[in-house]
Amino acid sequence: MRADIITIGDEILIGQVVDTNATFLGKSLNTIGVEVRQIHSISDNKEAILNAFAAAQNQVDLVVMTGGLGPTKDDITKHTLCEYFDDELRFFPEVMAHIDELFRKYVKAPVNALNRGQAMLPSTCTQLFNEHGTAMGMWMQRENTVFVSLPGVPFEMKYLVREKLIPLIKRTFTLPARVHKTMMTYGLGESIIAEKISAWEMALPPHIKLAYLPNLGRVRLRLSARGTDETALHDEIDALFDALYPLIGDYIKGFESEAPIEMQIGEALQQRGWTLATAESCTGGSLAALFTQHSGASAFFMGSVVSYATGVKQDVLGVSKALIAQHSVVSEAVALEMAKGVLKQTGADVAVATTGNLGPTKGDADVEIGTVVIAIITPKHKFVQTFCFGKHRERNLRKTMNKALELLSNELHGNFS
Repeated sequence: MRADIITIGDEILIGQVVDTNATFLGKSLNTIGVEVRQIHSISDNKEAILNAFAAAQNQVDLVVMTGGLGPTKDDITKHTLCEYFDDELRFFPEVMAHIDELFRKYVKAPVNALNRGQAMLPSTCTQLFNEHGTAMGMWMQRENTVFVSLPGVPFEMKYLVREKLIPLIKRTFTLPARVHKTMMTYGLGESIIAEKISAWEMALPPHIKLAYLPNLGRVRLRLSARGTDETALHDEIDALFDALYPLIGDYIKGFESEAPIEMQIGEALQQRGWTLATAESCTGGSLAALFTQHSGASAFFMGSVVSYATGVKQDVLGVSKALIAQHSVVSEAVALEMAKGVLKQTGADVAVATTGNLGPTKGDADVEIGTVVIAIITPKHKFVQTFCFGKHRERNLRKTMNKALELLSNELHGNFS
């Protein structure tokens, strides 16, 4: 089964809004065995929408579009659907009752004519009722292609996909079994991994494909399988991944479907009865934000000192002016003192400290742009290392975060080097 995804809106085309809807839709459809042929972003005008419909008609089984369903005059998707399906808008009282209830509960202003227009839908559509908004999803079929229109608001779209669209697709179509599983590795580049696992990769059966997904200090290895027996495919993929541990086991940090590496670190800390704090200069609190975005992080994460300025390193973390003068703020000696300082300030058992020059200018330290120092202190070990990550600031930030997570994970799992 094949599908096209169409996202509608000039705000996407001019770069004002990032199209996260297409990413979510692609992943959701792929999970149930629907092959996405292509993704289009098009202008919110009738001609563009009609042309996209015509290009997909009878070429795919399903077209899923988002956007253009608001109450204002520039939202024309419903009218365009009526033209394409030779249909007309009809008033749906149950939708109007829902809109009235939403306004009564959550909106101070009265319902106006534009809001009432949300209760007008193509007369032949199957509704995907949107409990969380005023724009309904719609399912319509012409010849061999089903067209589905969803609101562009991500929260509402995701709800409708999970609760309404996916179950309806499963009831309507016969879907193949399709299984994906992604292994997370840290600390080796893509080419080195490929060399180490080349014999394993060459022996993969034809119905299982490997994809390398590198990202600044980590590489994801995704196996994708197609077949008729989903359970058998899962077992086959699990066995193939098991065979990777003798080859690259020291670099494997679990699977994408499992807890992310920062929460795996949190679990390892709690198993040991340890807590964590961060002293961050070049990462600016990004490591702390990574941990604290997860519910339950307070069980192991004590806090962070963002010592971006040299004076904060001295006054808050207790790094001496003499040490900085001797070694500079981007040095292994200073990173270790930052880690010691945040342990003292927070009472944590484990500290990670980062200091560096991410670029594009040199700042307080006369070191090469891209130079980063990471220090880790635990009750059992003290470690510091200097890295050179390159010239690109955003990439350097992500590389530093990934490397800090890798080193801390290694320390907690006993393969620190």
